[in-house]
Amino acid sequence: MQVTLAQRAAPLLITAMLVAAPVWAQTAGSQTAPGGMNAPSGTSQKAAPRSSHAAMAGQPGETMQSLVERRITDLHGKLHITPQQSQQWDPLAQVMRDNAREMDQVYKQRAEKLGAMSAVDNMQSYAQIEQQRAQDVQKLVPAFQTLYSSLSDQQKKTADEIFRNYAASVHKRHQAAER
Repeated sequence: MQVTLAQRAAPLLITAMLVAAPVWAQTAGSQTAPGGMNAPSGTSQKAAPRSSHAAMAGQPGETMQSLVERRITDLHGKLHITPQQSQQWDPLAQVMRDNAREMDQVYKQRAEKLGAMSAVDNMQSYAQIEQQRAQDVQKLVPAFQTLYSSLSDQQKKTADEIFRNYAASVHKRHQAAER
């Protein structure tokens, strides 16, 4: 299992961090409890496969759109985005909002069909969600790269630390789950 987890770790971390942007709301004092996973909006815990993306929703039933709005606000503050950096920040925030809106729609469609899904249908639906996440990350990467390039050395250091700390916390949760 460790090999499978290691092979999937990097793409899942990127997806979780950029699509839902959960890392940005985490602070040293308010981390999501290990194993404290929420299902995607409109689905139940039993019906939805658990993923790092779904795990980061703050409240049961919270939409990705409201979650991402909190993440955008939090990251903007933590990175101390300047008015001059708004030209790079605004497109990233818009891609995050667009991705969240699309993901909410995917979750809603899944929830509407969940009761009638066979196990195979459920797996296909989950594959579609993962495919959407991958597409969303592809949209985010250039916008994030542009913003990152405009950051001061201190802002880059802060961003790197935020991402590094989040990756470490996800790794610890995965290790705990394997035990």
